[in-house]
Amino acid sequence: MLKRLINLFTGSNDSSKSSVIPASQHHISSKQISQAAHKVIHRLMDSNYQAFLVGGGVRDLLLEGSPKDFDVATNATPEQVRKLFRNSRIVGRRFRIVHVRFGREIIEVTTFRNDHSDDKDNNASKSEDGMLLRDNVFGDIETDAKRRDFTVNALYYNPHSGDIFDYTGGFEDIHHKTLRIIGDPVTRFKEDPVRMLRAVRFSSKLNFDIEPKTSAPISEQAPSISQVSSARLWDESLKLFMSGYSASIYQQLIDFGLFKTLFPGSFEQIQNNPQVHTFFENAMRNTDRRIQSGKRVTPAFIYAVLLWPEIQDRQKQLIADRVPPLEASHQAYQQVLSRQIQLISIPKRFSTTMREIWDLQARLPKRAGQRAFRTLEHAKFRAAYDFLLLREQSGEDHHGLGQWWTDFQNADPVAREKMANAQHRQGRNRPNKRRPRRKNTSIQTQENS
Repeated sequence: MLKRLINLFTGSNDSSKSSVIPASQHHISSKQISQAAHKVIHRLMDSNYQAFLVGGGVRDLLLEGSPKDFDVATNATPEQVRKLFRNSRIVGRRFRIVHVRFGREIIEVTTFRNDHSDDKDNNASKSEDGMLLRDNVFGDIETDAKRRDFTVNALYYNPHSGDIFDYTGGFEDIHHKTLRIIGDPVTRFKEDPVRMLRAVRFSSKLNFDIEPKTSAPISEQAPSISQVSSARLWDESLKLFMSGYSASIYQQLIDFGLFKTLFPGSFEQIQNNPQVHTFFENAMRNTDRRIQSGKRVTPAFIYAVLLWPEIQDRQKQLIADRVPPLEASHQAYQQVLSRQIQLISIPKRFSTTMREIWDLQARLPKRAGQRAFRTLEHAKFRAAYDFLLLREQSGEDHHGLGQWWTDFQNADPVAREKMANAQHRQGRNRPNKRRPRRKNTSIQTQENS
């Protein structure tokens, strides 16, 4: 019976090639799978194709978590899948997949991949450095399992029978909380350097140890991250910093040399000033707390944090070169952002918010009269206020500025007016430190001549 199940669902006549975990040996229930994923799998199987739930969905269910999404693997080609589902579209060039949409839910359907050495139709290609440029060589479930990144992501669940098919030892690695890459680590990281970022992210999210052979080449291969497209690195950075585990991820990025490649200017600031590292750590912890408590976060804030020390340093250099302070700020923004965008493509809607947060740091100390009320009404005030508190939390002394704004927000209208007026009076009572205006002797000379 077991052999018939293997042959039926794998299309293989050799059951020894896979390990089958029957439903009685795990706790996954088909009821835990979304109706949309069930519909995709059922229609594929009704059309005489193989279809399995695969990847992170199976992994997270085994860990008694709640998957964010469900992916399906099949022996149907992207074109064949597309014909079965009118609510679908083929996406990607490097790695062609099908998105089947059910309202707001998208089921990602991938065709079983094969080893590139079997490519006879120029459907796969690599760069001179070994990075995959195209990967559309199709195979069967066994070859597909060996083409996936980590063993814990290479488990195939059949919701009809309840069996899990394991070709790489992923079921045991989940039991031992181990993250292991499939195949030779150096080769796999060269094929797709983003796998190094995924290794850091998965180990932090799952609280797994990265298997030593998997982690050993990461530091040496870290510079290859710069070969990845800036748009893709933006997407990956969101997964790193918006995951709710960014504090752990950040430390691993530092330890493996990945942060230096992703944020060279920020890394240089860490080397020059240990307080910068504290600033970044506190930002990550605060972001994680907000995400885990269900509060809203924006990538603009974390990127504003990561680039701020470099911007301050660049601004000081420009002022030293006698650039006016306001102009020095704007030039620093532009120079630092331009450098970073070459590596990670920050969308304009977020870089605009970042600039507003930075600009408000100079406005927050100016609280006299109506200035305080105008700053409070600014659309990005709350983000800028949180940014100021983070700076103070990390060791910067702003003479109680953060507490003043906290009290100002909590005060009633009358008390706010008194606080703002008090700042106005303090400003008038301060001694005027401006130097006396010097006469323009050149003009006098011209007039007297």
